[in-house]
Amino acid sequence: MAISVYATRLFMGEYLADKIRREWKDHDIDVVIPIPDSSRPSALQLANHLGIPFREGFVKNRYIGRTFIMPGQAMRKKSVRQKLNAISIEFKGKNVLLVDDSIVRGTTSREIVQMARDAGARKVYFASAAPPVKFPNVYGIDMPTRRELIATGRTDEEICREISADRIIYQDLEDLKAAVTKANPAIRDFDASCFDGRYITGDITPEYLDMVEAARSGKPKEPEPSDDQMELDLAMSATSL
Repeated sequence: MAISVYATRLFMGEYLADKIRREWKDHDIDVVIPIPDSSRPSALQLANHLGIPFREGFVKNRYIGRTFIMPGQAMRKKSVRQKLNAISIEFKGKNVLLVDDSIVRGTTSREIVQMARDAGARKVYFASAAPPVKFPNVYGIDMPTRRELIATGRTDEEICREISADRIIYQDLEDLKAAVTKANPAIRDFDASCFDGRYITGDITPEYLDMVEAARSGKPKEPEPSDDQMELDLAMSATSL
């Protein structure tokens, strides 16, 4: 069964706009800017539904590949700067809502937020058209391990601090599913494993993910900490906050 990706992204923008209306009624967003290219439909529909100007604030170099799959953080960070150029007039003195299709490691998002600030943005908000990516894809997409995914083990507030944004807005998983169903009502079952950790084949266990991650790192898996050690680590973490 076919699904229009374009239509789905439009609906994702609508649901994001609804979430902002619901949870951030007093927002001070001046302009909505997409991270080119895939987030453009969602950003455009979000802006239309909120009645906020939509602007193209980034020029994309089409000769740079996908940054989230590049090896090494230094290379990914450098590639983001080579891939995008900010148009200062669209940022200067404005409260900007950046819209991307997803946040994976957070390296790209952090660099883009800084680029917006360097271009003169007063505040930088970040919206993800996808829910938090917390689990790897094991069905063919070369995605990072759990410990490399910025959303694993972090709250939205912690992720917001990690990417240095003023506020972060994630799509809700149920709204993402609703957007897909709206694009094709015949679709009822989903593999949302990257978001909820429920793998549709039913044979992907935490132990399997541990084995894959250990193989990728080239290191043997470390033994699980004891309950006493976990309590000590938690106590030390709480003390450091």
